[in-house]
Amino acid sequence: MNAGFTGDALEVTSPQGRFSAEAALLDGHRIVRAEAVGKHLFIEFDAPHPEHIVYIHLGLIGQLRFEPAGEQAGQIRLRIRAGDVAAHLRGPQWCRLITEEEYAQIRARSGEDPIRPDADPEVLWPRIRRSRRTIGSLLMDQRLFAGVGNIYRAETLFRLGISPFLPGAQLTKAEFDSIWLDLVGLMAEGVESGRIDTVREIHTPEAMGRAPRKDDHGGEVYVYRRAGLPCYVCGTPVCHRVLEGRNLFWCPSCQDGD
Repeated sequence: MNAGFTGDALEVTSPQGRFSAEAALLDGHRIVRAEAVGKHLFIEFDAPHPEHIVYIHLGLIGQLRFEPAGEQAGQIRLRIRAGDVAAHLRGPQWCRLITEEEYAQIRARSGEDPIRPDADPEVLWPRIRRSRRTIGSLLMDQRLFAGVGNIYRAETLFRLGISPFLPGAQLTKAEFDSIWLDLVGLMAEGVESGRIDTVREIHTPEAMGRAPRKDDHGGEVYVYRRAGLPCYVCGTPVCHRVLEGRNLFWCPSCQDGD
């Protein structure tokens, strides 16, 4: 968005109608910058109003897509049009206008985002090694790991053979570094491809002679949503339990914690 939508006055509307009043304040103004932090997106306009930053949380089903400006499909909460192309926001958890002060407060509460080049995992390590919470819990804390969702939590821990129930205080620095590096790689690939694939080459459908996985997130995974099915590595049935309100998946053999 920074590349294609800054510099010119933009047409800002809300076809769905739920953001109409706010869109009218931004219509005809320019984008100063756009910034993503985890699952949060901030779009700052040069509008002369205290609340001139669009704050979006995509949640589980939200999407922001660049499409032909005339596209009408779906419930478009926000349309930012630049000529023949428009950024269309559908199904966000929320979309609202905030001030610069509110932006600063939100950013101060945000954790380190593995796909941001300015992320600093060394800021996290002292907090992790002092924590009695499990690493499965810590990875879902957006005040620590911004943007790491349920799929990446489960898959990274499986790929590294780390039990999700291991307390942060018992995690080694080498394990922490491996988790961070794996997240950086997987999440960057996910952004590039538009889907989440976590299986290594030797465990792809082609390599294993199995049928491709069918799931809403559209990728090949080891344990996520595979409860009761055999682990691709050892054959042990994948386990499932609810941890702090979210579904957790793991292999009790590959991630036994010993």
